[in-house]
Amino acid sequence: MRAALALALLLGAGGALAGKVYKYVDADGIVHYTDRKPADDIHADVISVRAEVQDIVALRLDGDGARRRATVANRIAGPVEVELAFTSRDNIVAAPPLPLRAVVPGESERGVATFDSADKRRPASLALQMRAVPGDPSARPQDVDYVLPVAGTGWRIDQGFGGDFSHGECASRYAIDIAVDEGTPVLAARAGVVMQVEDEFEGAGLDLEKFGARANHVRILHDDGSMAVYAHLQPDSVLVRPGRRVAVGHHLGASGNTGYSTGPHLHFAVQVNAGMALEAVPFLLVDAAGALVEIPGATRETRGEASGRK
Repeated sequence: MRAALALALLLGAGGALAGKVYKYVDADGIVHYTDRKPADDIHADVISVRAEVQDIVALRLDGDGARRRATVANRIAGPVEVELAFTSRDNIVAAPPLPLRAVVPGESERGVATFDSADKRRPASLALQMRAVPGDPSARPQDVDYVLPVAGTGWRIDQGFGGDFSHGECASRYAIDIAVDEGTPVLAARAGVVMQVEDEFEGAGLDLEKFGARANHVRILHDDGSMAVYAHLQPDSVLVRPGRRVAVGHHLGASGNTGYSTGPHLHFAVQVNAGMALEAVPFLLVDAAGALVEIPGATRETRGEASGRK
C-alpha cells in the first residue's frame, strides 16, 4: 500500500522549539552547544534563535504492506482531542470509519484507526489530515471563584468580556486583559496541573499572522477539565514545568508583552474544549481578600452563568 501522509494541525494549538542556544567550553576545552541552560557556575554565551511553533500531537503510521495503524502521540501534559480525516484515498477501508474523533490522555500514545486495502489485487493509497485541540470535550466547568492572577495593586482591567479589540472569538470571548507593568508576578488563579508552557518567544506587534501564535503562556488544567490560560508572559520568566501541580497563588512567571499585543499585560481566560474547538467560559473573579472584582462587559447573565446561578 502506498501511504501518503499529510498533516494539517490546528493553528494556535502548538508549543515551540527552544528560542536560545547556550555555548560554553568545558574543562577539557571542548565547545558545547545546547538548548538547555548550563549550571549557574558555568559561563555560557547565549545565542538567540527564532523559536518556532511545534505541534502538540504527532501522527504515526505503523505497519507495512496492505495493513497500517494510525497512532497519535500527545506531547503535552493534559488531554487532547484529535480529529482524523481522509483528504484522499484509493482502495482503502478504515476501522473505525473516518472522519473520527478521539481523546488522547496527556503525554501518551493511542491507536485510533487501522487501514487496509479493499481489493488485495489493486494498489492502495491514502492521505490524512489531523486537527488537535487541547482539553477533553466531556469537561463540565464547576462553580469556582478565580483569584486575581497578578500580584500587587498596580493593575487594571483594560479589556473584558466581549472586548472589541481581540475578544470577539469563541476562544477569548470571556477573556480579560489585565494591564500591569512588565515583570509583575503572575499567580495561579485556581489550583491545577500545568499542561503547557511556552516562555521563549520574543517580540510583539499587531501583525496577527506573524504574532498571533507567538505569545508566551502557561496553560493549567483544572480538576473539572476546564483550562486557564495565562498569556503574553515575559520571555524566560516561567517558573513551572508541565506536569507540576500548583495551588492558588503559586508564582507561575512574569507578565510581559509577547505575541499579538499592544503593550505589557496579562491575558487571562478560562477555556473548555467544546468539541474540536476552544471556547472561553465566563468566570467570577475575586481579589486576595475575597472581594468580587468587576469585569468590564460582564452582565447579570454572565455572572449568573459563571456562578451556576441564574
